[in-house]
Amino acid sequence: MTYFEEIHRQTGIKHKHGADWQGIDPEFAARLRAQNGFQTGLDIARYTAKIMRADMEAYDKDPAHYTQSLGCWHGFIGQQKMISIKKHFGTTKGRYLYLSGWMVAALRSEFGPLPDQSMHEKTSVPALIEELYTFLRQADARELGGLFRDLDRARTSGDESAAAKAQQAIDNYETHVVPIIADIDAGFGNAEATYLLAKKMIEAGACALQIENQVSDEKQCGHQDGKVTVPHEDFLQKIRAIRYAFLELGVPDGIIVARTDSLGAGLTKQIAFTREPGDLGDQYNSYLDCEPVEGTGNQGDVLMNRDGQLVRPKRLPSNLFQFRPGTGEDRCVLDCITALQNGADLLWIETEKPHVDQIAGMVDRIREVVPNAKLVYNNSPSFNWTLSFRQQIYDAWKAAGKDVAMYERDMLMSQHYDDTELAKEADEKIRTFQRDGAARAGIFHHLITLPTYHTAALSTDNLAKRYFGEEGMLGYVKQVQREEIRQGIACVKHQNMAGSDIGDDHKEAFAGEAALKAGGENNTMNQFAA
Repeated sequence: MTYFEEIHRQTGIKHKHGADWQGIDPEFAARLRAQNGFQTGLDIARYTAKIMRADMEAYDKDPAHYTQSLGCWHGFIGQQKMISIKKHFGTTKGRYLYLSGWMVAALRSEFGPLPDQSMHEKTSVPALIEELYTFLRQADARELGGLFRDLDRARTSGDESAAAKAQQAIDNYETHVVPIIADIDAGFGNAEATYLLAKKMIEAGACALQIENQVSDEKQCGHQDGKVTVPHEDFLQKIRAIRYAFLELGVPDGIIVARTDSLGAGLTKQIAFTREPGDLGDQYNSYLDCEPVEGTGNQGDVLMNRDGQLVRPKRLPSNLFQFRPGTGEDRCVLDCITALQNGADLLWIETEKPHVDQIAGMVDRIREVVPNAKLVYNNSPSFNWTLSFRQQIYDAWKAAGKDVAMYERDMLMSQHYDDTELAKEADEKIRTFQRDGAARAGIFHHLITLPTYHTAALSTDNLAKRYFGEEGMLGYVKQVQREEIRQGIACVKHQNMAGSDIGDDHKEAFAGEAALKAGGENNTMNQFAA
């Protein structure tokens, strides 16, 4: 429905109520409707799920159409990302938001900063989803409010061309509301707990939920040691629980991202149930590190029949069983295939380094069974990108017989190498990593989990050094405000960003000439008009 069609509809509603509604302006009602295009979180989930499905289909046709996102831990951060994306690129297409469980634990828990071990309140995850979408919807209201003011100015000046242009911009407006891929960790409990939490997250607006195959009460960050996986059937129960949550809430296009931590997980808490040789439980158990047993074994032993021979799975004092070294990639491939065959839509393979060939090697094997398998990949700040890629180039050069005598492999992070040919080639590989990963390794979506955690720390450190040092107030003005003005950062008018102008529009509609507005000539924000 166009802007003027909505005005006409609101006019009809007003006329039905006659003189009782004489103070109601149908056009302002139409503006409020435009500024609040999503009534509920489920509206958002259905809308954004269709976006992701279309993007996945486009990627299947051409891997150049990969998508990206950045992690965020506050609604304002997510809002500013999308405002920046629209400013620089004119569209949000292919750009999402990622909700990181790590950042929720570290920055949103009432317990204070916590490690990524699912110890934070699980209700904080849907609360953050709702907060993110509240800020994105406010960004819509703010930007549309500016377009409405443009239309009013054009009408007042009699500029029909400008009025038509403003109306077209309103009718073709692109929302800041984009898909959020939300981290449900390992489900915060059993399948029932996963189902209940998934419903809360979907009701808040999430169209894509990422779940990992770790044990809930032993959950670790994917880039730390001590990870413990569950047998496949346990994980598949949670995938089914999430799918039922999507279906119950009327979001059939909802996306499930199945994450495997098996590459770096050497432990399991339980031996899988098996009915017959070669079934899924038997395949999981085949990777256990076992030793032959003579006779009936020792008191308290857990014993297995492996190919007709009695074996003892190696058990740690923690009562955990360990997998055979070197089986991580095989277990990842099996995890991914079974997840896709049981309702998952996308995969996430947590790796220890960003290496396209390593990822591609696993994806190629998965695609032998599931040809359209696609990945979400964590471009993690836990990786030392500079060192990793310089070492990759070093190793490639050495294998090709190129002279690497001037380089010391373990010291390649040093600034001493920054201007070298090797460093420049490594930087180019980093620059094209997402493109290369999309083309060669089936990566549909690239994300950085914790970017604003690091950018906030870096910018705060720089400001503190300058402001509390010799620069004083110049440290803020030169490095922050002056750059905000010159780069056109919307937040330089922080009153406007917080909704002051939206409030003025409301006051004028509610009170007419009696409105006490904040945006008059004495508002210091007017200093930034230039």
